[in-house]
Amino acid sequence: MSDPIRTRRDGGVLEVVIDRPKANAIDLATSRIMGLIFRDFRDDPELRVAIVTGGGEKFFCAGWDLKAAASGDAVDGDYGVGGFGGLQELRDLNKPVICAVNGICCGGGFEIALSADLILAAEHATFALPEIRSGTVADAASIKLPKRIPYHIAMDMLLTGRWLDVHEAHRWGFVNEVLSADRLMARAWELARLLESGPPLVYAAIKEIVREAEGSTFQTAMNKITKRQFATVDRLYSSEDQLEGARAFAEKRTPIWKGE
Repeated sequence: MSDPIRTRRDGGVLEVVIDRPKANAIDLATSRIMGLIFRDFRDDPELRVAIVTGGGEKFFCAGWDLKAAASGDAVDGDYGVGGFGGLQELRDLNKPVICAVNGICCGGGFEIALSADLILAAEHATFALPEIRSGTVADAASIKLPKRIPYHIAMDMLLTGRWLDVHEAHRWGFVNEVLSADRLMARAWELARLLESGPPLVYAAIKEIVREAEGSTFQTAMNKITKRQFATVDRLYSSEDQLEGARAFAEKRTPIWKGE
């Protein structure tokens, strides 16, 4: 049996492919594998950006593997590091993650996409939260989606389980770009290379600020930034990279980021 998750590392970019035909659904064992992969990505100083996509041409990910559930996988079982799919509860993931949606993206698969920082989608991609039809709740999506798109659209998806085509998804703002299927991965890698060349300490600060500010008032978050109470901000403000950025601007040259 082939590995359910394939990875490819090229420079500072890690590509993660969910490859469990036919629907790339995720069982407990696969989720635990994904958690270890994304944990190692987080902790590897040489890796700067991750791309997550699905194998094949029809599915990105159908989410929770209901066949595995019927065979004994508990819905509240051990998903491993980072929770379901390894991403949505992974602590301190301060590196950019790009999701390249190459087909059907529903349920837990949609929740994995929502855990990424940027979402690119093929023209044939579709999105839904059909948990309502199987008598369960889209837990992570119930928390995240109303904060990302208009409340009434999020509730429409959660309460009815209806499908959105990629153009409606783009219109509501949870898809950044719509691309032809043959351009999807090329664009994902192009974007990953752009991010790979950027300042990793600044990316880390952005991600921590955005994440922590979700549960704070504006002024509380601002005070934590100015008082250097975010670990990533404190590291950035004391870094050689910040000095390099100022010098490069003054000297009208491209900065050389070292992540230190």
